[in-house]
Amino acid sequence: MTPTQASSLRVALLGAGRVASQLGLALHQAGHQVPYVWSRTTASAAALAATLPHTQILPDLNLMALPPADVYLLAVSDAAVPVVLAQAQFPTGAIVAHTSGAVPLAVFGSYPGVQGGVFYPLQTFSVGRTLNWRTVPLCIEAVTPTAEATLLTLAHTLSASVQRVDTAQRQAMHLAAVFACNFPNHLLGISHALLQEQQLPLALLGPLIQETVEKALANPPFTVQTGPAARQDEPTLARHRGALTAYPDWLELYNLLSDSIKRQQAEGGLNNQGQQEL
Repeated sequence: MTPTQASSLRVALLGAGRVASQLGLALHQAGHQVPYVWSRTTASAAALAATLPHTQILPDLNLMALPPADVYLLAVSDAAVPVVLAQAQFPTGAIVAHTSGAVPLAVFGSYPGVQGGVFYPLQTFSVGRTLNWRTVPLCIEAVTPTAEATLLTLAHTLSASVQRVDTAQRQAMHLAAVFACNFPNHLLGISHALLQEQQLPLALLGPLIQETVEKALANPPFTVQTGPAARQDEPTLARHRGALTAYPDWLELYNLLSDSIKRQQAEGGLNNQGQQEL
């Protein structure tokens, strides 16, 4: 379903951080209205509202019943989801969905007056980067069929990849995403620091990083594992450990990851290509 095939929805945003800011723009571009924005920080709400047409700032959630909307999206931190649910005075029967990958659908159990749901974009969000929402997987879960249908309709206007998932599946996806995104980014930070010591740019690793990701997406990643740990190259491992003695935290990470690769390769069988490559 494309934006021109779906009716415009009124989507209120509770939250004004990175996720809400990206969602607000995507909703507007898909032809939806964002009539209201709320944030604990008025300045953040004002900044987001200024980027959207005809969007007002909601005052303190404790002071008034929320104005009507077709969907209320809680784009707040995981810890803030139950806090906002407890504070906000939603209209009876309102469709209220959080955007968290980890918070269970059961969080809505204490609020039978709303139709709870989940509208989880499986993506990393950064200030100053514009996303192609058509490629962002949107994961939907809901308490009622009505809420599910509305959230699916909304999701299809933003993305070409929409999935119904239950809480256990979504939480597994979120954990997998931490391993696939957050941890590699930290490791790239270490790589950057090591290269900077020798006045070398991180861009040198660009082709290697790209090939690694493309290969992992085209094959089961464990089957294309390469490197000194995979080929049991102890002299190289020892040299690397020696180079990291001044960085005990990084050395610990190096040992943990190398040992994990060794165990996995021993259990799953060594990849022949891995014996020859980097």
